[in-house]
Amino acid sequence: MCAMRYRPLGRTGLTVSEIGFGCASWWGMAAFAEAEALRLVHTALDHGVTLFDTAPGYSRGEAEPRLGRALRGRDLGKLVIATKAGTRFEGGRMVRDMSLAAITASIEASLRRLGLETLSVVNLHGPGLEELTEDFAGELASLKTRGLVRALGVNSFDPAVIDRAIALPVFDLVMVDYNVLRPERAPLIARADAAGKGVLAGMPLAMGHTQLQALKLRRPRDLWYALRALKNHRAELARGARMTFLNHLPGMTGAQAALAYVLADPGVSSAVVGTTRMAHLMENLAASGLQLPAEVKRRIDLG
Repeated sequence: MCAMRYRPLGRTGLTVSEIGFGCASWWGMAAFAEAEALRLVHTALDHGVTLFDTAPGYSRGEAEPRLGRALRGRDLGKLVIATKAGTRFEGGRMVRDMSLAAITASIEASLRRLGLETLSVVNLHGPGLEELTEDFAGELASLKTRGLVRALGVNSFDPAVIDRAIALPVFDLVMVDYNVLRPERAPLIARADAAGKGVLAGMPLAMGHTQLQALKLRRPRDLWYALRALKNHRAELARGARMTFLNHLPGMTGAQAALAYVLADPGVSSAVVGTTRMAHLMENLAASGLQLPAEVKRRIDLG
């Protein structure tokens, strides 16, 4: 396995591993054994992962405190811990509040749950375009001056929202859904890179749709993921079926090919991947430094 490679996170002064660990979904659920969840984080750390991404609302509110427990006693000096604000899990449902007071309270709670004094990165979680005003941006700047946050960003699947975040100086990075099923995100990433913004690629494996993971039911967690895919991502399932050729490339697995595609974009700082399987984690980590053949990249870009 190649050694982990690292990239700058825009102009933040932070450096992140090419492969980040996503602490969300089944990984944070009580049904997934805590010992195994923590072992995955520790293995990622031992293999050079420095970026860990989570959110207060992930895994019904359990992912963030679990990550805090996983990091307890570890050297945090070189780590970039990224979380989100603007949404939270409360009373059995997701609650959305983009007010400065709610965002500040969310960050302070995240610091306690994660056992940190300052958060490396906080991304606003799905703000509306109308909410990203210059006045609001000015208010957010106080989070940096108070030392609560080092870098601020926006996580959204809406290109218009990301474009607005790129234009506002208070934001240092963006997190977008970029993968082999979303090649149209490349110009957006280029604009962010040109503006000096870091880019985190969320869902870089396209939720396993290129490997038809939704059809592979082996454990209870697989059924959970499959039902979520059928409910929310049917179009992606169909598109993923056209990309199964990635699973037959020499020298790399389908997952590694998908990650190599995302990391071939020089504007991407890190590809954030979640997993609950040790073999899958090691497979993902081995994608750092892999080069995708040019003809394969062209085929992906053509859809």
